Amino acid sequence: MKIKEVRLRHLNMDLTAPFTTSFGTFVDKEFILVEVKNEEGLSGWAESVAFGAPWYNEETIKTNWIMLEDFLIPLVLDKELEHPSEVSEMFSHIRKNNMAKSAIEGAIWDLYAKEKNIPLSTALGGELDQIDVGISIGIQETVADLLKKIENGLKDGYKRIKIKIQPGWDVDVIREVRKQYPDVPIMADANSAYRLKDIELLKQLDQFDLMMIEQPLSSDDIVDHATLQAQIKTPICLDESIHSVEDARKALELGSCKIINIKIGRVGGLTEAKKIHDLCKERNVPVWCGGMLESGIGRAHNIALTTLDNFTMPGDTAASANYWHKDIIQPEVTVEDGVIIVPTTAGIGFIVDYATVDEFTSYSKRYTK
Repeated sequence: MKIKEVRLRHLNMDLTAPFTTSFGTFVDKEFILVEVKNEEGLSGWAESVAFGAPWYNEETIKTNWIMLEDFLIPLVLDKELEHPSEVSEMFSHIRKNNMAKSAIEGAIWDLYAKEKNIPLSTALGGELDQIDVGISIGIQETVADLLKKIENGLKDGYKRIKIKIQPGWDVDVIREVRKQYPDVPIMADANSAYRLKDIELLKQLDQFDLMMIEQPLSSDDIVDHATLQAQIKTPICLDESIHSVEDARKALELGSCKIINIKIGRVGGLTEAKKIHDLCKERNVPVWCGGMLESGIGRAHNIALTTLDNFTMPGDTAASANYWHKDIIQPEVTVEDGVIIVPTTAGIGFIVDYATVDEFTSYSKRYTK
């Protein structure tokens, strides 16, 4: 496989409704779409999940564009590759910038699967032909609004409900949800909003039989999380703290968590995501796939990854219509009774809608030798 052309596009898509977490409210999503082509003109696709500002991590759309243009694209352009796993090795001397790395590596994985005429899920070693999914609900204006969102999600068949929390919107809110829905699988996502001084408050969440509390403490921490996990019954799931298989190994050895959320962009690509999955499988630690408000292309990558057999918990890959007025793939991602059927056609399994991509593209640039 030889990469003969790379094209970057800057897109902006409006969300169907505002999405609020402890670090901000989103009404739209800007992102970079990456297309790679081989000598025959066959295309592979992926996207960068970086936001416009460094809320989630240190990366942004602008820094990703610079990293791709100045450093990463030159490393793969016109190079012979036997397998996409080589890409992460080629990038290994460049520190961090995982979302930029993931974007181009993912496009190469898609191209590789298309060249082999196999689904991306098969290329990754996935075994499942359908995946269970849940829904993530942002912080709402009122508890009544939250309960309505949960009701709608359950009507759509989603297998678990993730509720964003932050100081002042936590224990009392979860209590009201549990009163209304005593048996529904629920998890709380704090997005690093708490500190160890809040341990007595966080202990109160134990009474609600939550599946997990996701990333309660600092985004770069695994030490305080170990202290917290030793004192609460609710399993801690780490998200922002895990950027590599080495981070995962250290967190598990310290006892910092009992579950890991794998996000492809956060860990630098599908190759590293698979390594984390494999480590967790060896340690009998369940994993699930988190979401980053991806377009259909990013969702397709999440679906493929989730077919690996240790993804035993429903992920965040909800239907396209939950987030977008119109997606950039055909058909759009759909969910029936909380399940997504895994595509069986080559690559990501969805057709990129060029006309819609063009509609949402503000600028683009093509790179060749």
